[in-house]
Amino acid sequence: MAKMSDQTKKSSQAARKPVRKKLPRAKYTQAELTEIFARFAVQRPEPKGELDHVNPFTLLVAVVLSAQATDVGVNRATKELFQIADTPEKMLALGEDQVRDYIKTIGLYRNKAKNVIALSRQLIEEFNSQVPTDRDTLTTLPGVGRKTANVVVSMAFGQPTIAVDTHIFRLGNRLGLAPGKTVDEVEAILEKRIPRQYLFHAHHWLILHGRYVCKARKPECEACVIADLCKAKEKTCDVPAPLVRLED
Repeated sequence: MAKMSDQTKKSSQAARKPVRKKLPRAKYTQAELTEIFARFAVQRPEPKGELDHVNPFTLLVAVVLSAQATDVGVNRATKELFQIADTPEKMLALGEDQVRDYIKTIGLYRNKAKNVIALSRQLIEEFNSQVPTDRDTLTTLPGVGRKTANVVVSMAFGQPTIAVDTHIFRLGNRLGLAPGKTVDEVEAILEKRIPRQYLFHAHHWLILHGRYVCKARKPECEACVIADLCKAKEKTCDVPAPLVRLED
C-alpha cells in the first residue's frame, strides 16, 4: 500500500478542521451598538416575555404552542389549561384529546397537542419531571427546537441567549445588526456583537421593538428611540435624535 504524501496528509488534516465563517462586516461601531442597547435599557429596564406561565413547565408548553401563533392567542388557549395541568403528570393524565380541545384555536393544534403529551411523558421518565436547564438537552424533547430552548433557558433559568423569531430575524437583517440568511447565522452574529452587559435582556428588547415599533410592513420611525442611529434602508422618515437619552 502506497504511503500518503505529505501534501495529501496536509489536505486531509485541513479537511477535518472545522471551517469558521467570518462575520459579515459590521455596519455599526461598538460605541453605536452600546448606545443602541443602552437606549433600549432606558426605554424598558425590565422587559418581560408576553407568554403567560406559572413555572418552567408551563413556560415550555406555552413556547411550544407559540410556534406560528400569537402570544395573545396562546395565552387565551392556555388560561384554563394551565389551571388544571401545570405539571407533566397532570398534563399526561389529561391526555392528548383533552389537550387538543383546549388549544384548538391555535394553529397546528393537533400536532402540538401530540408534542405536549410526548414531552410531558419524556420529562417524567427521563428528567424526574423537571425541565432541563441545558439548551441542548431541551432540544431532545418533542416539539422543542433551538429557538424554544433559548427562550426557556433565558426566561426560566436566567441564561443570556438570543432566541431568533421572525421579529429578531427581520431586525437583524433590516437594521444591519446581524445580516444572515438563517436564524442560526443571525443568532451567532447577535451573540458576538451585542455588548455583554446587555445580552441578557437583548432578546426581549429586540422582539418588543420589532413587534411594536419596527413593524414588518411599515416601521414607525417617528416613535423609535434609535432612529438617529439606525442604518436601515427602509426608514420611513428623517428622524432627529430621540428624547430618550442616557444620563451624562
